[in-house]
Amino acid sequence: MSRKRAIILHTALIFSFVMVFLRLTDLMIFSHERLSERAKQQHIKIEDIQVRRGVILDRRGRELALNLELDSLYCDPASLSLDNEDVRKLASAVEKEPKAILSKIPNDGRFAWIERKLEPSAAERVKGLDIKGLGFLTEAKRYYPRGELASHVVGFVGIDNQALEGIELQYDTYLKTTGGKVFLGRDASGRTFSSGVDIEAKGNNIVLTVDEVLQRIVEKELDRAMQEWRAAAATAIMMDPFTGEILALANKPAYDLNKAGRAGDSERRNRAITDCYEPGSTFKIVIGAGALEEKITRPNTLFDVSKGGINAGGKTIRDVHKYGVLTFQEVIQKSSNVGSIMVGMRLGKERIYKYAKLLGIGDKTGIDLPGEVSGWIFPTERWSGTSIGAIPIGQEVAVTPLQILRAYSVIANGGFLVRPHVVSRIVAPDGRVLVSSGENEGRRVISAKTAGAFRDILKTVVEDGGTGQNASINGNEVAGKTGTAQMINPVTKRYSREKYVSSFVGFVPADNPRFSIIVVVYEPKGQIYGGVVAAPVFRNIADQALSYMDVPREDTPQRNPLLVRR
Repeated sequence: MSRKRAIILHTALIFSFVMVFLRLTDLMIFSHERLSERAKQQHIKIEDIQVRRGVILDRRGRELALNLELDSLYCDPASLSLDNEDVRKLASAVEKEPKAILSKIPNDGRFAWIERKLEPSAAERVKGLDIKGLGFLTEAKRYYPRGELASHVVGFVGIDNQALEGIELQYDTYLKTTGGKVFLGRDASGRTFSSGVDIEAKGNNIVLTVDEVLQRIVEKELDRAMQEWRAAAATAIMMDPFTGEILALANKPAYDLNKAGRAGDSERRNRAITDCYEPGSTFKIVIGAGALEEKITRPNTLFDVSKGGINAGGKTIRDVHKYGVLTFQEVIQKSSNVGSIMVGMRLGKERIYKYAKLLGIGDKTGIDLPGEVSGWIFPTERWSGTSIGAIPIGQEVAVTPLQILRAYSVIANGGFLVRPHVVSRIVAPDGRVLVSSGENEGRRVISAKTAGAFRDILKTVVEDGGTGQNASINGNEVAGKTGTAQMINPVTKRYSREKYVSSFVGFVPADNPRFSIIVVVYEPKGQIYGGVVAAPVFRNIADQALSYMDVPREDTPQRNPLLVRR
């Protein structure tokens, strides 16, 4: 029996050693990577962190949005031990209430943010406390060095660099990267440390069509108009009519991009593309261009407006001033409502609607900014009996300032409808151009002859006897149109007798435009007419812009070199 027991014991021992050997082989060879990864997960936490977004630049390379490197404070709850005095000191260092600090520390886990993107002085105060379980990671904070300049174009991001408005939002996928990671661990003493950061490539840079200097000119003149007329709001846009490049776009009130969270809805609204209004007489471009294109009238065609009023569907519409017999050119020059309705009746509702759509009314322009609305002009089957009188003078129609500017740019560039845009190109960190706006020829919507004829008519608006004399510039000829429109009372759904929208839209130099501009002033006090309120703003902007762009004076304007830039 003893020999049998010895064999059994010996066999058992051999089997046990074999099993141990096999297990060790499995642990050391076959399961090594899996177990090592499990061990790492128990001692190292991987946390996503923010990485640098691409920079936003103006057309000349000046920075409008960039990144600052700031310390963010985190804790390792497993190794953090705070008494009441520590909490008080930490709260004081980061300028928060103690209860706010405690609320951010979970009962378990390996990582929690305490305060993001501290000012350098605050970070130094925390480091001086030398509290076990606290640590710092460097994060990129978005910074806007120009404050509120071009705020409605640039936009802003939140605390986690999430895009919220403007170019930041529209081009977020280009500006951001897929993210970075930090590896957090604990040493033998239980202190938390960063064992490495894995940051992928920086985001791509965005180069805008906007020029910082032109933007400043526009914003300064809008501020002046807001103060002078005690207006509720104002908008101005400057665009190259040939390419659709937005050179400046401003709304007032505006807001500081570095303090966007404090701004109200009124300050953050990009009225240039999100707010609709009835355009009033600036809409007369539709019946003017349409009538010339269809050859139902010529600049010298006569219209008897001596009655001072005209009946349209049972409603009498009158001129502000009473005239006698006017040429078609004078109808536009003096902004006669009666004459414009006569032209509209000759053109007919189907063709009015046709040319409104050809000039982009009631459609989005396609600008590369978020939130654009389309406005509207109703199809002819929805017109009422009075619509044939209202629509030719810019009532029963809703437009954005950018829509009207684009329509007048058709006249400026010889008949092409272009797509406005604010981004010139997108550049990778290595300098490669990923996206370029390239050529923007647009599509022809009216003939060059019609554009030239109506351009000459628009010149007379700014001459003696025209409603836009206050937009004239010494040395350069201006073409443009005034607009004055009543606002709809949202309560009564009727036209207000106190609230108006005053506007002027035009281009300069008239025969070979360098830019087109629209100025819209909402609810001015004291005066309401576009020629009084908005036209001087156009003049002040254009005069300074011509000087900055080194455009020569045209003491003797040449005729018909309209397509020289195309």
